Amino acid sequence: MKHFKTLLLIAVLTLGFGTIQAQNKTAHINFQELVILMPEIKVMNDELAKLDKTQQDDLKAADLALKAKLAKYKSEAASQTEAENQKRQLEVQNDEQRLYSTAQVAQKTMGEKRNEKLAPIVEKAQKAINDVAKEKGIAYVFDSSTLLTATGTDLMADVKAKLGIQ
Repeated sequence: MKHFKTLLLIAVLTLGFGTIQAQNKTAHINFQELVILMPEIKVMNDELAKLDKTQQDDLKAADLALKAKLAKYKSEAASQTEAENQKRQLEVQNDEQRLYSTAQVAQKTMGEKRNEKLAPIVEKAQKAINDVAKEKGIAYVFDSSTLLTATGTDLMADVKAKLGIQ
């Protein structure tokens, strides 16, 4: 009889937890796809492309100037003293190092700008998802790009409508 009471208690608790869990609705959305569809992304990409082109043009001009200096120094090497050639070689090495450093800074700047401009876009998408989930009484929203199976509600259409995306 004691085992029966224990089994009955376990059964009641298990069924009770199952009922509680069934009340939590779940949904899914492909977050990356949503962000890509937002018009702010196109504006961000256009701005970053302009900045990248400007930086690449500057780097290309500096590289061409360095190559011209190197060609000039090579053509004049025979008529210069050994000390002058070593001085010029050191100068070219320093210029190459500066160019490399400038390229690294440009790359880092692009990453920082991208993150800076992307943050409010991601925040806006997250807020829209939260609002739609709250309106629909959904407790959990999963990113469908990582799900193996997605049988819950797909929020993409509702969130796109909330953001005004066609």
